[in-house]
Amino acid sequence: MKRDFAALDGEFDLLVCGGGIYGAWTAYDATLRGLKVALVEQGDWASATSSSSSKLIHGGLRYLETFDFRLVRKALKERKMLLHAAPHRVWPLRFGVPVYADSRNGTWKLKAGLTLYDTLAGFPEDRMRHRHFDHARFHEHFPFLEDATLKGGFTYGDAQTDDARLVLELVAGALAQGAVCVNYARLVAWNEAQGQVCGATVQDEVSGAAARVRARQCVSTAGQWTTATAQGKAWCRLSKGIHLVMPALQTNEAILLTAKEDGRVFFIIPWYGRTLLGTTDTDYHGDIERVAVEDADVDYLLAAANGYLKTAWTKQDVIGSYAGVRVLKQSDAEHPSAASRDWELKTDSSGLHFVVGGKLTSAREDATVVVDAVCAQLGVAAGCATRDKDFPWRPQQDFAAWSEQNTVRAQQLGIDAECAKWLMRRHGARIDRVFDIVNETPQLAVRIVSELPFIYADLLLCARDEMVVHLPDLLRRRMPLLILAKMKTADLLHFAELLAPALGWDTDRIIREAEACRT
Repeated sequence: MKRDFAALDGEFDLLVCGGGIYGAWTAYDATLRGLKVALVEQGDWASATSSSSSKLIHGGLRYLETFDFRLVRKALKERKMLLHAAPHRVWPLRFGVPVYADSRNGTWKLKAGLTLYDTLAGFPEDRMRHRHFDHARFHEHFPFLEDATLKGGFTYGDAQTDDARLVLELVAGALAQGAVCVNYARLVAWNEAQGQVCGATVQDEVSGAAARVRARQCVSTAGQWTTATAQGKAWCRLSKGIHLVMPALQTNEAILLTAKEDGRVFFIIPWYGRTLLGTTDTDYHGDIERVAVEDADVDYLLAAANGYLKTAWTKQDVIGSYAGVRVLKQSDAEHPSAASRDWELKTDSSGLHFVVGGKLTSAREDATVVVDAVCAQLGVAAGCATRDKDFPWRPQQDFAAWSEQNTVRAQQLGIDAECAKWLMRRHGARIDRVFDIVNETPQLAVRIVSELPFIYADLLLCARDEMVVHLPDLLRRRMPLLILAKMKTADLLHFAELLAPALGWDTDRIIREAEACRT
């Protein structure tokens, strides 16, 4: 993946502004249909909401309570497709749901809901179906939960991903098919001719140069930045969600719980050897450029979790945190958690298309609607090309056999099994490039942080080949060390110095990049 701002100097069939999950899927789909596509992002790929999710590919069990069956069915259909098309990128994750004596939803109500969930999923394979456990067996699964009033519980199947790398792989796929994709390319203005949008002026945030990008059709997938205009504010409702990164628990399964304070759903999720705790769901009216984790958010999540844990978590246990803003369709719902997670395609009088709302899980299908609309305007008769298509980095062999083979290869190179598992999930078929680096420099097989499944060779590959511009790109999104480990200034300088040759940084740049991570 090479960044080439100069390549924007040309005429395109489609310009997509916004490099999150919706922009990535739209650009990838349009390129596969034969359109000449440009994708620009003002920051790094997935640098806003699309790297601040719960890292789930799921139907949304809680949406059954609001009778949003169509959305759940749609998301479950996408989950099934993604598990098959991208087994390296999307993997099964079981969730536990405990039933206590005072639970808002008792055994029979949960049984009915989970049966419906399986039905909407088309009666999935056994690994994804729900199961019921009595008190003793449920406690074996989740021994860290309070069990004095535990009656039993259920587990059910959903799926997990690394959201930032999901976006990155789709951008890489669009690039490989001929799209021009440039991060740190800020939209200055939409350009019009005779009242119709005909492209945009874009500024290179690296060099300061500007380009007038000409395009026959334009789509804004700008997420929260859609609300920068009065029109966008009328379309959108913003909701902030935060997650805390906590120590690992004794499980490889996730848990769905209900906050005792207000009845809202939250998750406890294993991820990269840590635990994600989240999320909150509160209306957001603040600065869209500076979305922060507040003390009240932390207090809320810790109190919600400690209502169920035998050993309480404190603020000292918090390893990292992150905040994001969901864009929801405007609604009269009293609370954002009751607002629909579905999306809309808006087109203004200039012909500019806007994506409003949506979900990580269902973004692919929504993007097909966007590209259908673009193709209709262009007079192009080309249907969706992404359904059931293998992901760009999907191994072409049988996935189970490929995984076993690469686990053995990794161990022969001195890479432990847990790191090998995550290397396969992070890079898919590109894992050979990591192995080549280790072959050349065996000491790069060691873990960067002893408790986390990352090795130095992985970090070096990301720096060399994944369009990294700044150190936070590398340490937050390509490899999320900044939220999974507590980094000191000396650590950040160490990483910047180590990777400086690959990124062409001098001493002054090394210091600036380390400071950018610290702040």
